[in-house]
Amino acid sequence: MYVKRVSLTSKKNWWLVEVDQEDKPTLHNSSADSFSSSEETAVAPDNGHYEPGADVDAKCPSPNPSIPVYKPPRHPTAIFSFPTPTAYSAPPNPTASLTPCAQGSASELFKSVVKKPDVIQLEINGEIQSNVSDVTTQFLAELRVYTTVARHRNIAAFLGCLENVGMVLEYVDGRTLYEVISQRPPLTREKKIDFHNQLLAGLTHLHSYGLSHGDLSLLNIQVTWSSDTIKLLDFGRSVSINSIIIPPSDEPPDPWQHFARKPSSSGYQTPRQRVEQIHPGTRPFAAPEILREECQDPLLADAYSFGMILVSVDRCEVVDMKPWEQRKDVVPDSLFVGCEIFEERAREYLRRWDARRRLCKEDAFPVDS
Repeated sequence: MYVKRVSLTSKKNWWLVEVDQEDKPTLHNSSADSFSSSEETAVAPDNGHYEPGADVDAKCPSPNPSIPVYKPPRHPTAIFSFPTPTAYSAPPNPTASLTPCAQGSASELFKSVVKKPDVIQLEINGEIQSNVSDVTTQFLAELRVYTTVARHRNIAAFLGCLENVGMVLEYVDGRTLYEVISQRPPLTREKKIDFHNQLLAGLTHLHSYGLSHGDLSLLNIQVTWSSDTIKLLDFGRSVSINSIIIPPSDEPPDPWQHFARKPSSSGYQTPRQRVEQIHPGTRPFAAPEILREECQDPLLADAYSFGMILVSVDRCEVVDMKPWEQRKDVVPDSLFVGCEIFEERAREYLRRWDARRRLCKEDAFPVDS
């Protein structure tokens, strides 16, 4: 396809693309290889309807443009390049559940976190090594969670994206769960149960969309100062149960595979099933089947991580296991020394994967009056 002209229209972030369908060599330039609009169609006039030849500068009517093929640059910053894809834009009323840090006569101010890709390149033995593919994979995984899962009290809020920068998230004024359980005096029984119920609510809400957390640990859980509200963070290792899961030792899949379109009789179609790589999370919270590179159910792996967190919360200390024993699904009885509330529940989550069960919101403990 030969692109004759690309014109900016009166509608923000939309472009009018004129093409010449005669047999001419393909031009490898920014117009031919880039995404023409956030909706993959050309829109011109203010009336909101596309009309071929509506460009006032065109001397003759232009043919109907074909569907452009999205060929994004192979760099994580391209995720946030102009124009920002509609799916990654801010949700309706993004600050509805947030409290402003300051107010004026004409505005409200909110604290937020801007998360941007950090690309590193090193020369090792004469070869350039880069983390571009992994950074891209993590940002796309996290954006999938924030743009798929409905808002929840126990999941950090997504506020949208900044073009050419990164994603904007809720600022959580608090500390990690690791810091909370390390404090003395230790947590009360009521507070432990409250943390259990909040964690369970956030995780089961995430799991209801078929998405895992993938790296659940004491450091990826924030607790607010004001109300001890649990907030789940860092979904860069999240995978979908509907994907084909491959171990970390395999060749990494193309992080842009979801955007690739294959020709068919009815036009270009997106591949139906993704291939995703599941990576070990933080020890000792990573499930044994992940360490053995045998995991096929990421939601069961999250359940194992949840069980280890329950033991840490119940004992009010960081626990550990020998990695060679953990890989063999060995759970020593010494792990539960000091547990007063969650031992029975934790043992269920720390079973071998084929005897383990997924998390269920009905497992919440009743709250004492």
